[in-house]
Amino acid sequence: MPGSYHVGIIRFPGTNCDLDTWEAVSLVPDLVPRWVGHRDRSLEGLDAVILPGGFSYGDYLRTGIIAARSPVMDAVGVFAEKGLPVLGICNGFQILAETGLLPGTLLQNSGQTFLCRDDGLSVEQTRSPFTMLFSPGARIRLPIAHQEGRFYADTDTLLQLETNGQILCRYQDNPNGSLRDIAGITNAAGNVAGLMPHPERRMYGEGASAHGRLFFQSLALWLSGERETSPLSLSSSSLDRS
Repeated sequence: MPGSYHVGIIRFPGTNCDLDTWEAVSLVPDLVPRWVGHRDRSLEGLDAVILPGGFSYGDYLRTGIIAARSPVMDAVGVFAEKGLPVLGICNGFQILAETGLLPGTLLQNSGQTFLCRDDGLSVEQTRSPFTMLFSPGARIRLPIAHQEGRFYADTDTLLQLETNGQILCRYQDNPNGSLRDIAGITNAAGNVAGLMPHPERRMYGEGASAHGRLFFQSLALWLSGERETSPLSLSSSSLDRS
């Protein structure tokens, strides 16, 4: 049944997409954003957790590696083990990979430059708490903004991701050289997801301008328990920039 679901937004030193993520969560009825600090050791009272994008700890040593060792990540691990939803966006994806909550790693883009643009994606996995409103193969547009977004994993891990249906989204034109065009993945259980593009930056308007909103609306629907619903089928025309 509908109600209020508390979504924790974790802030690390260097996080800079926290306010965008707060606004995105607050725009969806029944979702209530709550700040979580990097030193917090409990996620009690939360129904979902989001690790926003940014440059945690200035990307020193390696992107996400210092944040992955913050006290709050122990609590995120326990939270994930309970089957509760966890989403890492961009730097959040890198952090989840560094903790081992998601397989693989994110390397420097193949062009060795920072990429900031809109990109076409196909939604591959629609059983996650964040994509259940999409139909498999739905084509959308979201912004990317990263320098270390090239997904890499060994051959066995890639096979496991494909076989288990853990690939969340793929790039249409692979801007960064990610293996298998991977833009986002989930863990084996499906409740932990990492996504390099930024859905929180596409919340307003109609069509491609609001493709990001469906990720957060999916979360609200998943938390409500109403998980059997007709998915939204997006055609190739939904890739229009307008």
